[in-house]
Amino acid sequence: MKQRPVFLKEIDWPESGTVSPIIFPPADELLLRIERCRQQMRARGLSHLLVYGDREHFANLLYLVHFDPRFEEALLILDLHSDPLLLVGNECVSHLTVSPLYNAARLRYERYQPFSLLSQPRDESRSLEIIFTEEGITSGATVGCVGWKYFSATELQRPQHAIDLPAFIVDSLRGLCGADNVTNATDLFMSPAYGLKTTCSAFEIAHFEFSNCMAADGMRNLLKNFRAGVTDFELVNEYRLTGYPLGCHTGIKSSGNLHIGLSSPVGAIIRKGDPCSTNISYWGSNICRAGWVAESESDLPPEAKDYVEAFAVPYFLACVQWLQQLRIGTKGKLLYDLIQELLPFDQFAVFLNPGHLIHFEEWVSSPVYRDSEDEIRSGMYFQFDIIPRSKTYFSSRMEDGIVVADEALRQKLQQEYPATWNRCMARRAFMEDVLGIVLPEEILPLSDTAGIVPPFFLNYRKVLSLKN
Repeated sequence: MKQRPVFLKEIDWPESGTVSPIIFPPADELLLRIERCRQQMRARGLSHLLVYGDREHFANLLYLVHFDPRFEEALLILDLHSDPLLLVGNECVSHLTVSPLYNAARLRYERYQPFSLLSQPRDESRSLEIIFTEEGITSGATVGCVGWKYFSATELQRPQHAIDLPAFIVDSLRGLCGADNVTNATDLFMSPAYGLKTTCSAFEIAHFEFSNCMAADGMRNLLKNFRAGVTDFELVNEYRLTGYPLGCHTGIKSSGNLHIGLSSPVGAIIRKGDPCSTNISYWGSNICRAGWVAESESDLPPEAKDYVEAFAVPYFLACVQWLQQLRIGTKGKLLYDLIQELLPFDQFAVFLNPGHLIHFEEWVSSPVYRDSEDEIRSGMYFQFDIIPRSKTYFSSRMEDGIVVADEALRQKLQQEYPATWNRCMARRAFMEDVLGIVLPEEILPLSDTAGIVPPFFLNYRKVLSLKN
């Protein structure tokens, strides 16, 4: 296949300016999510659903009632008819007002002190068995447990009974309604084929776009002020973190920590001529770039001086083709095979799924894997995350958030969140007019950095483009 020419040219990075926060979903949106959840419960024959959350694994709980436990754990009990009951520890009682559902008096709560930190007051709570029984979890109840993972028969025997909630909760459930009646139901939220969280509403798109705007602003400012001779700690200040919760650790991997995968800054001096990767992630966004601490190829080590031509350009072209194949109805295996063909493993070593779904957590699941029959559906929110690796050339990255939306969802977004819609349209125009990337009509780029690949971090305005 003849490759299209790729140019290095200087651009002015787009800026959306100040973006109004879109954080709290209306209670009606949460009630709709609960009803969709109950439809799934009925289809599976579940009388109850228990959704567990802690500081790391809170996304399914946050999705359903917009509550994330701080310091502690929490457990939501949902049956087919009543307002859900949320068990929280001592300190999270004061955090309940973060939930619009609680504020609308549609979320019950009970202080369950064993979810509190050690040595705090823990002697005034009812037992789990009494609480569960009062909620109807008795002999004959069928309980689905939602943590953050589900399993397949290739991993475990009886995977439907492998529960990733704390044992003291699961033991109580099994004691009340029998072991066979307690199953893993996390797939109801996270399966790439049908999970509730794998397609977004207009509100979710608007919220995640707000998150991406903050992350893109940080990435642009970091690269604008990128410099050698300072520590990676000092560079992180250029991200201008807003205080909104982080989706994963902030990363800068360069001179002092290249040997540590997924590394956060370590206080090392950034040196000219070394490779570098860095990311900024808030809930619902993660933007990453990888390149070199250099102004041009003349700063690269001898063996990597052809970095742009030999590595970054093939990667850029593969990403463009991946984006252009991301259409509703496309099967995941097509996207997987495309990257395997365009980026041979012995040269680019792409090991993880080329693209995955993102939500409040950085990784939900992915319809893009070998032999995947999962189809791309309207509302899917993708982390455009294709990770090449090379001992000679290090890496490159075009990692942003994009949404797939059919005409009905696009119209709804345009009507309900016109500012979000207009920014997405401006990004599409930038990608086509400046970068030469023509997207399918159903693709909505959520960040101003979408499609921008700067190979040399000391000259961030010089980027790869299909247009001269």
